[in-house]
Amino acid sequence: MAKLILVRHGQSTWNAANRFSGWVDVPLNHQGRQEAMEAAKKVSPYQIDICFTSLLVRALETTAICLTEGEGSCRDKSPVFKHDADDPKWHGWDKYEGNKEEEIPIFLSQALDERYYGELQGYNKAKMAQKVGKETVHQWRRSYSTRPPGGESLEDTAARTIPFFQNRILPHLKEGDCVLVSAHGNSLRSIIMYLDKLSEAEVPNLELATGVPLVYDIDSEGEITDKMTLE
Repeated sequence: MAKLILVRHGQSTWNAANRFSGWVDVPLNHQGRQEAMEAAKKVSPYQIDICFTSLLVRALETTAICLTEGEGSCRDKSPVFKHDADDPKWHGWDKYEGNKEEEIPIFLSQALDERYYGELQGYNKAKMAQKVGKETVHQWRRSYSTRPPGGESLEDTAARTIPFFQNRILPHLKEGDCVLVSAHGNSLRSIIMYLDKLSEAEVPNLELATGVPLVYDIDSEGEITDKMTLE
């Protein structure tokens, strides 16, 4: 039985400041690193075969901590970030083929990046609510199809995350692999909406805590047989 482990990155500096982050590349703060350490303990019993993460540093930090801290079977392997072979700044690291017995490949993809918040990025959420109204901000943040000014709706985010899940992640699950996905509140919300077959009306109530892994059991047909949160 394959395992799909979804984990939202630990608290970032802008999460703590209640600011819209989106694609701004802010790191974890101290609490976020502690949350990632706790997530590492919870996922350490799983024999992780492969990992996918976004390009943003808060997800990369969480990924690295989850795969290197704590004790467990997956700690016998070394995580290796697999960069885009077409990007010359990666110094030819892509030429390394890897060793499945000794390493856990981590694939980076922009498809898993956080929802783009456009003109809201950097603004304090509470101050923005005072400026334009709580309901407007709630719609920008939680609805399925409403876009913030210059940004993406959750529907737009799903248009990149779900095909990536279907084409890159699901094949590994059908082969029986244990897959870790470290990403963001909205990129993961869109994937969970797809997995759990949630309606647009149910999306606003979908909350994901930082650093708390969610584990799905997936059969060889790609169907969910069980689900649990590692509190």
